[in-house]
Amino acid sequence: MPKRVLSGPGIAATSLPFSQVVEAGGLVFLAGQIGDEPGSHGPVPGGIKAETQQMLENVGRLLRAVGLDYGDVVKATVYLREFDDFADMNEVYRAFFPTEPPTRATVGVTRLALDSRVEIEVIAAR
Repeated sequence: MPKRVLSGPGIAATSLPFSQVVEAGGLVFLAGQIGDEPGSHGPVPGGIKAETQQMLENVGRLLRAVGLDYGDVVKATVYLREFDDFADMNEVYRAFFPTEPPTRATVGVTRLALDSRVEIEVIAAR
């Protein structure tokens, strides 16, 4: 099945060289999301918990825009700038995936877009 770039209400157009949402073979791939409010130019204030909350709300907005929800996520990769934030990130993350969470990798990195503390990319199954 060929890939299809999805667009529509809830999926902001970007001038950056990547698509926000792509579907292929019954899987939906979301571009990395950070804890910024749509239209802003940086993470929300309040630290790792606030950023994680907003980041996962951004994921949910994109999922709903293509008729999916958190329960459809099968794989997540989380990138943390400070691995000391792992427990706080995990606390917020758990609220979005309370049962049968997706598989996940968490990776420590030195830098993220817009000086974010956390970023996530997810794959959902249609």
